Amino acid sequence: MIQHQRAVRVAALVAALLLATTGCSGTGGKKAEQAAGRLGAGVADTPRMKVAMVTHAPAGDTFWDLIRKGAQAAADKDNVELRYSAAEQAGDQANLVEQALAEGVDGIALTLAKPDAMKAAVAKAEAAGVPVVAFNAGLDNWKDLGVLEYFGQDESLAGRTAGQRLASEGAKKVLCVIHEQGHVALEARCAGVKQGMPGGSVENLNVTGTDMPSVRSAITGKLTQDPGIDRVITLGAPFALAAVRSVKDAGGRAGVVTFDTNKALVAAVKSGDVRWAIDQQPYLQGYLAVDSLWLYKSNGNVLGGGQTVLTGPSFIDRENIAKISKFAIQGTR
Repeated sequence: MIQHQRAVRVAALVAALLLATTGCSGTGGKKAEQAAGRLGAGVADTPRMKVAMVTHAPAGDTFWDLIRKGAQAAADKDNVELRYSAAEQAGDQANLVEQALAEGVDGIALTLAKPDAMKAAVAKAEAAGVPVVAFNAGLDNWKDLGVLEYFGQDESLAGRTAGQRLASEGAKKVLCVIHEQGHVALEARCAGVKQGMPGGSVENLNVTGTDMPSVRSAITGKLTQDPGIDRVITLGAPFALAAVRSVKDAGGRAGVVTFDTNKALVAAVKSGDVRWAIDQQPYLQGYLAVDSLWLYKSNGNVLGGGQTVLTGPSFIDRENIAKISKFAIQGTR
């Protein structure tokens, strides 16, 4: 209950700050138009800033497209030059952070999928007086690294929430598909699922997320080998769609559920091919990461009171997909 109340207070604070900054900043306030999935707003008259956003995302991932759109929307509003880069290998990601420092950025927003590998780069930024915020991955580690703020989902909580819903639906044997081995947030999700359904069985399946045909083949093989699996939970929308095909390939009846959403998942949820998804609002994560750096540099604000600013979890299913789908179609959910 205390954790829930804290999350509500933080959410209210974020909403109030967003209303204040979009309504009062710039040269004329909010614009009415919405174009190309970018939510229009006025432009701040504060000095031009350079912000580097450095993620661990693979190229062409629809989830990360949403994060980048949110980041760009905040950058457009805040008179920020956004420099987005990504590297799947943690060492390469750390090098990108150091490169951004060499280029003289005013702030850095990054993910901490492999926190130990990022520790030295974060320390260099702090020594240089460059504020660092984290988002999406690294909830259990951001404070230890001295990062200023964190925006994202409590993955353990999200996993437990998913496990509890699976248990309430009568699931007994769950296959949890991890598409990037060693990724702390993904492993926390599957561990949470197991905690949330203590009376059931949860088995992890590690797959190579960058090779979708092999993902589909691996899930098909596991379902064929063990027809007792009654649910497949994936940790990203593209993998859920692959799992739907795998279930059909294996001739099984396992239901598919997932973490995270994208435009392509809308039809699958509407049809029931994917029963539900847990949404952590990636657009909001990208937006808040950039906007928080602008607030810090321009007004000394720090969001969250030293706590994580939660953007999830929440469920998307057939009952509320109609409300979400219009935003998914425009490319912001």
